[in-house]
Amino acid sequence: MIKIAVYGKGGIGKSTTTSNIAAALSQTGLSVMQIGCDPKADSTKSLHSNTKLPTVLELVREYKNDFDLEDMVCRGFGNVICVEAGGPMPGKGCAGRGIITALEKLAQKGAYEKYKPDVVLYDVLGDVVCGGFSMPMRGGYTDKVLIITSGENMALHAAANIAMAVEGFQGRGYASLAGLIQNNRNVKNESAKVKELAEDLETKIIGKLDWSTTVQEAELTGKTVIEAFPESEMAKQYRKIAERLLKLDYRKQLC
Repeated sequence: MIKIAVYGKGGIGKSTTTSNIAAALSQTGLSVMQIGCDPKADSTKSLHSNTKLPTVLELVREYKNDFDLEDMVCRGFGNVICVEAGGPMPGKGCAGRGIITALEKLAQKGAYEKYKPDVVLYDVLGDVVCGGFSMPMRGGYTDKVLIITSGENMALHAAANIAMAVEGFQGRGYASLAGLIQNNRNVKNESAKVKELAEDLETKIIGKLDWSTTVQEAELTGKTVIEAFPESEMAKQYRKIAERLLKLDYRKQLC
C-alpha cells in the first residue's frame, strides 16, 4: 500500500490536484482512498458531487462510537474511496485533533483491512505541520509527503517550511519528502523559482500543471478534470504525475 500526504499553502490547489491524481490512479486499475483532512470537508467533493458525505467528526459528535465504517465512507468516480475528517463546531475544539480522531476511527473500524486500498492520499489543511496536522505524515500512516507550490512567494515560503518540518520529523520515523508539484500561476520566472527551491531542498519536481480554464470548467460541473474532460491536456498532465508517483521508491528509509 502506497500512502502519500499532500501539503501546501492554503488555496494552492491541493484538493483539486489530489482528487485528479486519485481519479487518474483509479483508471490504472488501482484501488484508491482519499482522506480529506480539512474542517471544510470539501476535499473529495469533485469525486462524488451528488453524494452528501457525513464527516467523521459529525458522526462522532452524534453517535459517539455507535456507527459503522460504511457511514463515513462513500465511493466516488473510479470507485475512489472517499472520507472527510471534518472539524469541530465553530469556536469549539481543535481542527488538528479532528484529524487525529478521524484517522484513529478509520483504523479502529478496520477501513484499511476491509477496502485494501493500493494507494491512500491524505489532503491536508494548508501549511500547518504541528499537532494533529502532522498526524498524516507520521509513521504508519504515510510513506511520502508531496508539496504543491506555485512560483508565488507565499507558496514558496510555505513549501520550504513544510519541507523543513518533514526533515525534522524524519528522526521520529515519519514520512520522507517525495518532491514538489509545480501548480503554475503564471508569475514571472515561475519555473526558475520552483526549480531553485527544489535544488535548495535537495528534492525533485514530480510534475508541472499549467494554469488552465479547463480546471475551473471541470469544477463548475462538480467533477474532476479526469472525469469531465478526459482527453484534455490537463487530464494528461494529471495522469503523468500519477504515473511518476507510482515509480517512486516507497521503501522505509532508515534515519
